[in-house]
Amino acid sequence: MSDELHIVGGGLAGSEAAWQAANAGARVVLHEMRPVRGTEAHVTDGLAELVCSNSFRSDDWENNAVGLLHEEMRRAGSLIMRTADAHRLPAGGALAVDRVPFSDTITRTLETHPNIRIARGEVAGLPPDGWRSTIIATGPLTSPALAEAVRALTGEESLSFFDAIAPIVNRESIDFDICWMQSRYDKGDGADYINCPMDKARYEAFIAELLAGEKTDFREWEKTTPYFEGCLPIEVMASRGVETLRFGPMKPVGLHDPRRAERPYAVVQLRQDNALGTLWNMVGFQTKLKYGEQTRIFRMIPGLQNATFARHGGLHRNTFINSPRLLDGSLRLKLRPALRFAGQVTGVEGYVESAAIGLLAGRFAADELAGRAVVPPPATTALGALLGHITGGADEKMFQPMNVNFGLFPEPPPKTRGKERKKAQSHRALRDLDAWLGGAKVAAE
Repeated sequence: MSDELHIVGGGLAGSEAAWQAANAGARVVLHEMRPVRGTEAHVTDGLAELVCSNSFRSDDWENNAVGLLHEEMRRAGSLIMRTADAHRLPAGGALAVDRVPFSDTITRTLETHPNIRIARGEVAGLPPDGWRSTIIATGPLTSPALAEAVRALTGEESLSFFDAIAPIVNRESIDFDICWMQSRYDKGDGADYINCPMDKARYEAFIAELLAGEKTDFREWEKTTPYFEGCLPIEVMASRGVETLRFGPMKPVGLHDPRRAERPYAVVQLRQDNALGTLWNMVGFQTKLKYGEQTRIFRMIPGLQNATFARHGGLHRNTFINSPRLLDGSLRLKLRPALRFAGQVTGVEGYVESAAIGLLAGRFAADELAGRAVVPPPATTALGALLGHITGGADEKMFQPMNVNFGLFPEPPPKTRGKERKKAQSHRALRDLDAWLGGAKVAAE
């Protein structure tokens, strides 16, 4: 039986798992089916390709749970976070990355690691019995053959939802006589977003066209697949009420064009998508409108009347397992403990959350192969809270994808409220994380 750790899937979770395990002394084979077999969403064969947004969301570790997860991963030696920091773009208080050099750097780093071998080709089914330890990190676009093999083994129907991709606009086509640069409440550098203002009449006309626009047709088997609430298509949000977008991605609060006295009724924001500043992502505008309709309707937005699109929005189907029912506390499949799962396929949502579960799976597998005790991170940490949620904290009967949030954490120290409550949880998390990392280092020595 091979003592190598096999990792199936070279996305964010698989790449992070490979890095963590290899640095802990394991010999790793990282299997990535691209370019031998493509997917509906990827456009390159690079590892850790960002197929949706280029944002890792808030980087504020004291007041935001995902920012805290960023900091915990940095302290745990995360390759994903180290590379994101190296290729970050202006985005106010958020961490956005230049997606192409980000993927290129991770690919080169893993290809040249002495303990990692990259194997290109599809793993079409469950791993062979000769693989002593395997991590399945195939993400939301798991190949049909592997997904069917997992279903056959577990007796569970995989749960699915649609994830929508936002369009990217060429900066040169944006009209800055109408738009202006500003971050909400002047956060970050104060001018990290392009803002397109709307008055009430334009906003209501825009909503009407969003609702009437021709959408992508679903196949029969896709029609009952629910959306993930954290990534709804813009037209689905609009269908919930004419004011919904004004209190969501088009909210005008914290924004004011200094050239005009009147405040906008609604605002469309664009976030920088590459280091050159030539590509800008329409924030919150993931969509299932057909391409021609996207061009027509989004050009109704003031400042984008002549917009050209480097990428239109789109949809892809995500798949995840019922982790609270199927996985143990170290991410092993209860029915077959030689298999671990990591990333979005476990039911976490978001780039950082996926990579975080990959980080844990890689560490757990390396410890197990080396004969060391597998010790999960404390529940008071963002890593531990996320792990606890998917491995038993969530209701298996109602399990849906989840972003990291402070609601997953144990109660904070008493007598703390509001922002102080979050800060108390964050400071406690980092203290407990450092103790956990210190104990892991001692065990490895």
